[in-house]
Amino acid sequence: MTSTPPRLRMTRLHHHRRAFTRWLGVGLITCWPWLTLAEPVSVPGSVTGSGPVIRVGGDHNYPPYEFINEDGEPDGYNTELTRAIAEVMGFKVDIRLGGWDDIRRQLDRGDIDIVQGMVQSAARTAHYRFSPPHAIVHQSVFARKYSPAIAGLNELAGKSVIVQSSGAMHDYLRQQQPDAKLILVDSHADALRLLASGQHDYALVANLPGLYTGKALELSNVIPVGKPFGAQHYGYATLKGQEDLLAQFSEGLAILKNTGRQQAIYDKWLGPIEAQRYSWRQLGIAAAIVSGVLLLILGGIMIWNRALSREVARRTETQQLQQQQLIQADKMTSLGILVSGVAHEINNPSSLLLLNLPLVKEAYQDAEDILAAHYQQHGDFSLGGLPYSRMRDEIPSMLDDMLAGTQRIRRIVDDLRDFARQEPTVLNDTVDLNAVTATAIRLVDRTISQSTRHFSVSYGEHLPGFEGNGQRIEQVIINLIINACQALTSPEGAIHIATRYRPADHRLILEVRDEGEGIAPEHLPHLSDPFFTTKRAQGGTGLGLSVSFSIVKEHGGTLDYDSTQHQGTCVTLTLPALQGTHTA
Repeated sequence: MTSTPPRLRMTRLHHHRRAFTRWLGVGLITCWPWLTLAEPVSVPGSVTGSGPVIRVGGDHNYPPYEFINEDGEPDGYNTELTRAIAEVMGFKVDIRLGGWDDIRRQLDRGDIDIVQGMVQSAARTAHYRFSPPHAIVHQSVFARKYSPAIAGLNELAGKSVIVQSSGAMHDYLRQQQPDAKLILVDSHADALRLLASGQHDYALVANLPGLYTGKALELSNVIPVGKPFGAQHYGYATLKGQEDLLAQFSEGLAILKNTGRQQAIYDKWLGPIEAQRYSWRQLGIAAAIVSGVLLLILGGIMIWNRALSREVARRTETQQLQQQQLIQADKMTSLGILVSGVAHEINNPSSLLLLNLPLVKEAYQDAEDILAAHYQQHGDFSLGGLPYSRMRDEIPSMLDDMLAGTQRIRRIVDDLRDFARQEPTVLNDTVDLNAVTATAIRLVDRTISQSTRHFSVSYGEHLPGFEGNGQRIEQVIINLIINACQALTSPEGAIHIATRYRPADHRLILEVRDEGEGIAPEHLPHLSDPFFTTKRAQGGTGLGLSVSFSIVKEHGGTLDYDSTQHQGTCVTLTLPALQGTHTA
């Protein structure tokens, strides 16, 4: 093959960079020197903050998450997020980008302290510790045009597959698909170039960096085959034993999320790319509609200016509205920014689960007769690692629990909005406290069994009902039980739950008592404050109890804490009972 002269090669690369910039439609990145790197190069970044320098590693060729820009400096979503965390936490970071395989080795040797982007997996948790994710990464199988589509990774057996050395898919295929013939390369760009040249069957790379790189290199004969899959958590990672360092990054990430700054960095780097799902024709139509609306608004403004004297009467109403907004703004100072970010990040995956779980349940119901017939003819057999005779009763309950849990995720987002809403929610159902408590216990049964060997519950007999929303009170009870489980220092600590009726003041009582570490006296007055938490290093946001207090208050109830450090805590939930109602 005849080599391309260096000057011509550089000219073509600049053309690729300009073309990809036009494709993005935004001026995020003008060119990438990683297109000209032949070997992995470790590039240190600028040091920010004060105190000891924390060495942060990353992939030099993983756009838009992390890469080396035209000035030879680390850049991308991960890099900007790391610098923002260093700024709010007040420490120094030295960002070093290089070949991912080499970065992994440096982390394992202790030459770097933390990596700013690693996909979390069960196998990796044996060796590394991970922060809460700051992004979700999907994987895609790329192939040359007209190649057969891939519906699942099991179809890669016997195929020649290009993967990034030491990447998430390299680890996965090495353990789960040993029959695949793995071709290891340094970066996603190398994988797609090799595939485009006609060599090997498929390339398995991260979806967004793959599309990003393929567009930049103008690899018109390489396309993703099949839908993206994986939905893997992507965040900071350290070696086991470095939990204190990881906690600092987790706390900084939580601060950035709560203030909306992390969402702004995400939108800057990834938002424009996600927006490209719309065609230019659609964008043109939208632009025309917006222009028409703007013209109408402009005409309305002109008319309004001529009739300004008629609007004087509305000023009183406007002032009253502004006064209400000021009252609401005081409540929304800390919560308002977070609501939109939480809704955006949680609603999408929960909607996917709500859509697919009923289909999975229906599919299992269709298969029950077949499984039962096989059981009658051949006896018991293994299903999911357990005997079918047990699983046939467990699977429907598991699917129901998964669907109920997903619906609860959706309700959490709604509760955040309700907390910030002026009008109280209408609560007019007659609710059985015992039934709600039993449902809550069933949904967190796994957490309870992992936390304590001594769990007991005592239900009061013939309790009257209360007026309200059962799902909201169920969420409160779940929160209280999970907090009790987290407070235990060993499985020998006990948790006891009791319900009863107090006729003296017509109140229903729910007590959750644990033998955990207790709550410090100085923390008790702040339990209902939004964002107050003593577990920020473990990813706590301080919203659970704040939302619970709001739910109980709108039901006309109270939530009281009696705690002694190193002895335990008793939480008492009271609700007004409905007179003349009794449950079985």
